[in-house]
Amino acid sequence: MHLDALFTNGRFTTLDADRPTAHTLGVFGGRIVGLDEEVAGCTAERVHDLGGAPAVPGFNDAHQHLSMRGRRLLELDLHARTVPTLDALYAAVRERAARLGPDEWLFGAGYDQNKIGAHPTAEALDEAAQGRPVWLEHVSCHMGVGNTAAFTRAGFTGRLGVPDIDGGHVERDPDGRAAGLLQETAQHLVTRAFRPSPLDSVVAAIRAGNDQGVSEGITSLTEPGIAAAEHVGHGPADLYAFHRAVQEGALTIRTTVMPYMTVLHDMGAVGDGDTWFGLDLGLRSGFGDDRLKVGATKIATDGSLIGRSAHMCCGYHDEPDNVGFLQFDEQWLRHTITEAHRCGWQIAAHAIGDAAIDVVLDAFEAAQAAHPRRDARHRIEHFAVASDKQVRRLVDNGIVPVPQGRFVSEIGDGMITALGPERAELCYRMRSLLDAGAVLPGSSDAPVAHGSPLLGIHDMVNRRTAGGAPLAPAEALTAEQALYAYTVGSAYAEHADDRKGRLSRGMLADFAVLSDDLLTVDPQRIDTLSVGATVIGGSVVHDCGALSG
Repeated sequence: MHLDALFTNGRFTTLDADRPTAHTLGVFGGRIVGLDEEVAGCTAERVHDLGGAPAVPGFNDAHQHLSMRGRRLLELDLHARTVPTLDALYAAVRERAARLGPDEWLFGAGYDQNKIGAHPTAEALDEAAQGRPVWLEHVSCHMGVGNTAAFTRAGFTGRLGVPDIDGGHVERDPDGRAAGLLQETAQHLVTRAFRPSPLDSVVAAIRAGNDQGVSEGITSLTEPGIAAAEHVGHGPADLYAFHRAVQEGALTIRTTVMPYMTVLHDMGAVGDGDTWFGLDLGLRSGFGDDRLKVGATKIATDGSLIGRSAHMCCGYHDEPDNVGFLQFDEQWLRHTITEAHRCGWQIAAHAIGDAAIDVVLDAFEAAQAAHPRRDARHRIEHFAVASDKQVRRLVDNGIVPVPQGRFVSEIGDGMITALGPERAELCYRMRSLLDAGAVLPGSSDAPVAHGSPLLGIHDMVNRRTAGGAPLAPAEALTAEQALYAYTVGSAYAEHADDRKGRLSRGMLADFAVLSDDLLTVDPQRIDTLSVGATVIGGSVVHDCGALSG
């Protein structure tokens, strides 16, 4: 048999119990047709020698904002590693502004007030930007800061007349003027001035995010939220932008997109007395192919831990009178989730605080009771602060939790400060979920945290913050469990475990070649591993010299 490609002399970890390792892999039509002796004697159009390097199934990030990650790569970088103080942030804004035209927007992202001491203010940004409009996005994406010119562009001259918004918060000066900081749904008060984003810029962001992702061994991902510029997404034509990116070769990573739930709508009668809730043409979860498909519908029920807006059952450790808040009315959430469930949607609900998790669990249980469905695989994105009882309810209802390993090191110190030492033991649980019988995916929430799966796996195994503190160390996984999460678990979360996650006959030929064996290296060295090559459907999309031939 003449194949499309043969990959030889490798040390493949397959995650297939019937054949856990292999040294040769054959590809035809984008799928694996055999391993080792099954392809002995076959010829191929392309033969690649791995030179004895280890390889694993391609990483699948179950929750990565690819287009936002790409956009941030093109904007002013405000992460603490780049601007470690508030003064350094203002200096970076001043330097960037000097290179812009007098009316150009200045966009930056990635700052964390927990690391630089405070949020920027509109007044200080006015001075730094010299009249140019500025929007700085917090690392969490759950808040941002605009300067006076930005508020003016949005219709609030002098930062006056800015209304309070349900599901959001407007920080104010003592005189009642907006101070610059907008949280959650209130961000749209300013972002509406520059969104929807131009389609060319969205495609450029997708390209930048894709190029970064393939260099990290990512072969599949789920983009959690498109099309709702006032919440998550660039604009109403986001799906077209992703489709165009595929056609233009800008997007090679297999991508599942989640339409934001606010863009779903009641479409009235569709025959025989039935009504339809969803997207026009009857689109719902599962439409598309292995390159680009529509997945779950996403809804954010609360905010973030480090922003103190996640909805908690009791006050934050450092702000005891603050329990956060829901972004949407609880009855609206229950009704909309039930309607989406009835019409066949998989649902992905962002819930970080334990009170928000209860709201989502109640809504999922009510939807299933009203309209029973098999194998819906609804998801709770983050599932960040959860009790044993909530873990049990999640598993009993067949819900997929989607926590983020890389949060442990990058924002773990801030989460411990927010929660206090006792509640921090319930933060981003993983081992408890596996022990209870949950299927655990791997994800990063990039660009909130770094998108590299190897860095995420390192934190899932080691559970140490940037400051060296252990964060819920009892929740640590083995390297094999973490790899399984980032491959099989993530495929399960998108209803694709029949064709992704393992290297065996009939599966998609997606894998990553590594610099060392992830399963045998010292666990504290996992973050030093690198990706030598990435293969999607048998085609090499990234190669740093790991492949010959």
